[in-house]
Amino acid sequence: MNQYAKITCTGRYVPENAVSNQQLSTMMETSDEWISSRTGIRSRNIVTNENTSDLCIKVAKKLLEKSGKQPEELDFILVATMTPDYGTPSVACLVQGSISADQAFAFDISAACSGFVYALSMGEKLIRTGKKLGMIIGGETLSKVIDWNDRSTAVLFGDGAAGVLLEADTENHFIREKLQADGKRATSLTSGYLANKSPFYNESTNESGYLKMTGRDIYEFSLKDVTNNIREIVETDIDYLLLHQANKRIIEKISKKLAIPRDKFLTNMEHNGNTSAASIPLLLDESVEKGILQIGSGQKIVLTGYGGGLTWGSILLTL
Repeated sequence: MNQYAKITCTGRYVPENAVSNQQLSTMMETSDEWISSRTGIRSRNIVTNENTSDLCIKVAKKLLEKSGKQPEELDFILVATMTPDYGTPSVACLVQGSISADQAFAFDISAACSGFVYALSMGEKLIRTGKKLGMIIGGETLSKVIDWNDRSTAVLFGDGAAGVLLEADTENHFIREKLQADGKRATSLTSGYLANKSPFYNESTNESGYLKMTGRDIYEFSLKDVTNNIREIVETDIDYLLLHQANKRIIEKISKKLAIPRDKFLTNMEHNGNTSAASIPLLLDESVEKGILQIGSGQKIVLTGYGGGLTWGSILLTL
């Protein structure tokens, strides 16, 4: 008998330290009106004593507690992040060890703001090839890669983590997907450059480890490539679309270009900011908590991520 994947549980965690636009205006030349009118963001949560693995571990424990599953039942743990604690070990391995999921293999996926969609796609394939239970988490501490003197990026990003459990099911819930990448435009968004300090290395560079983004390039990429991507998998009876929470204006324009009512596009960037790989699962769990989305309802939703790489992709699925 064929085996398919189904999302059976969602969970999230954000740091307690909420930073408002007003607070940022005391640190740099900006204002609440300037930020909110251009992005839809009014506040974001920023860590004070936590790293990416700490956020993801809390999500993992929530997922186990809510589902009643035991850690030894997990076959795999995938974490999507562009802000890991280390180059190695992976955040996923740190999560695996912390929750004693001794039977699970674990690895990270680096696809920036598309990371959760990429990881969910990978997890779905693992379930279809025989695994029974997996955990997919998107987690970021973007505050550690932001240049807090650069208002063009510092006002946009927040920290947080969220995820889902994937379980084997007899029905096919993952209907269609399209994942894409374009490394020719890679320098439109970069972060975490590691300089080679070997005594044998002769080249020099002015590259910075801070996140750098060419806003116009990303904006145009979002409206053209991401819109076309969604158009290829969307169906007329979609209940909701959960796009990466980067910018309110982008979502409004994509809604118009696709001729899909704006109220079908769920959002939460107002209080979370742009949390990269965490943004879609954060929105998913918040929407489940509010009762907008219901696991087991059969609601048809689209998850769409887009960002550094450049990477982008969408998954059409039923809950």
